Parts: sequence; structure tokens; C-alpha cells
Amino acid sequence: MQKVKLPIKIDPVRCTAKRLDYQGIVEAKCMPRLAESSNGIVGDIEAELSFFTDAQGLIVLQGTAEVTLIVECQRCSGEFEYHCKAEFSYTPLLRNTIEDEIPESYELIELDENGEFDLHELLEDELILSLPIVAMHPEDECPMAGANMTWGEIDPADERPNPFAVLTSLKRK
Repeated sequence: MQKVKLPIKIDPVRCTAKRLDYQGIVEAKCMPRLAESSNGIVGDIEAELSFFTDAQGLIVLQGTAEVTLIVECQRCSGEFEYHCKAEFSYTPLLRNTIEDEIPESYELIELDENGEFDLHELLEDELILSLPIVAMHPEDECPMAGANMTWGEIDPADERPNPFAVLTSLKRK
């Protein structure tokens, strides 16, 4: 099956009415913030989206996005490829939507004046949030994994009297 380019703007109400499913790509050049968050993007971003109505009658966008990124290992400063995958569930914030009644498993999407949202921006945000906090090679592949990494010694704690010990004596009275 041939991968097609995903649209930039999507109307979730119309897509849900038609029960649309998307499977396609977003070019890497359309995600500058993701490129800045890593050392580069390998290939295009692959995404799958499904629009449906849940049991509560809420419009739901559920999907995944995947991409391979080049990130810097924080242990050895070498670069390696990291497969980044994001799974998400959104519901649009419509006029009749009561925010307190939305299940916690859904995030809210704010729509523009035309009732659409920017799909590329949403996918980029999800992939950035899926990046590791501290990127490191797997331990068996990292050249610095076995090295003993210590930088100085920690002095033992001083034996100072507890400043709250006076309160203990007041409590006994």
C-alpha cells in the first residue's frame, strides 16, 4: 500500500461523520521543532489516525505516530538512532462540550475559527513529548557503559546537633 501525505488541517467533526481513517506520512521538513529537539530526523514521520464516536457520544481522534531520530547519548556523547513512537487520543473542544465530563484518557484539541486543527503541529507535539528525558544507548552498545564514572568523593555528613532538638524538650513538659 502506498503511503500518502497527510493533510495539514483536519476538520474532526466532518472526519468523524465519514468515519475516516488515515494512514500516511508527514515530511520531516514540516517538523522543525522536532528536528531541533534531536540531532536529525531519519526519513518521514509515519502516522495512523482513526476518527470515531465513543460511547459517550464524544468525537475521538485516536492514532499513532512513528519516526526514527538521531539523538545524542548523554553517557558517551555519541550519536545513535532512536525509534520514537507516540500514541494519543484526542477529543475536540466544541461549544457543547463540558470539560469536566471528558474522560481523563482524552486530551482536548482546540479548533480554529473554521472548526479545524493543525495535524502536523499535533503530531510534532506528541513526538517531542515521546522523546526520552535522558537519551542513552542501550547499555550493551554504549562504549562508556562499563566505565567507572565517579568525579570526586562525597564527604561524610557532619555530626551537627539537630536544630529542632529544643522542641523535643518543650514537648515533654
